[in-house]
Amino acid sequence: MPYLIDGHNLIPKLGLRLDAIDDELALVTRLQQFCRLRRVQVEVYFDGAPPGQPTRRKFGAVTAYFVRKASSADAAIESRLEKLGKAARNWSVVSSDHRVQNAARAVHAQVISAEEFARLVMSAQAATAATPRTDPGLGPEEVDAWLALFEERKRG
Repeated sequence: MPYLIDGHNLIPKLGLRLDAIDDELALVTRLQQFCRLRRVQVEVYFDGAPPGQPTRRKFGAVTAYFVRKASSADAAIESRLEKLGKAARNWSVVSSDHRVQNAARAVHAQVISAEEFARLVMSAQAATAATPRTDPGLGPEEVDAWLALFEERKRG
């Protein structure tokens, strides 16, 4: 199930700082990793895009929308939900903002608080870190066999 995410709402829940100059990019990086691990698509919306910056950027499975100062990420998410129509029920909306949550419920999209989603992201990352490598590498016999093959080709 794809996600629509209120970006500035999620940033502090992941231990990132809203006042950091690269806060949005740091979130996108975390979301890219989450998408790779969970094989999902994400659309993330950020408020206050400066003039001259692209309003939409693609980062693999993450599409970031930078909303101009005349509007808001909340309004952009609501608009996206309207455009999705009945398909909105196949999406999860990530926000702790009641306005956004109510808009999502109105179109039968799943609602996930920023805190709950942050836990999902962190648990996916922790599970990956805890998973042992399945590639044991080459054993001593295999290394010797490869070395012998290389020596043989070198001589031949």
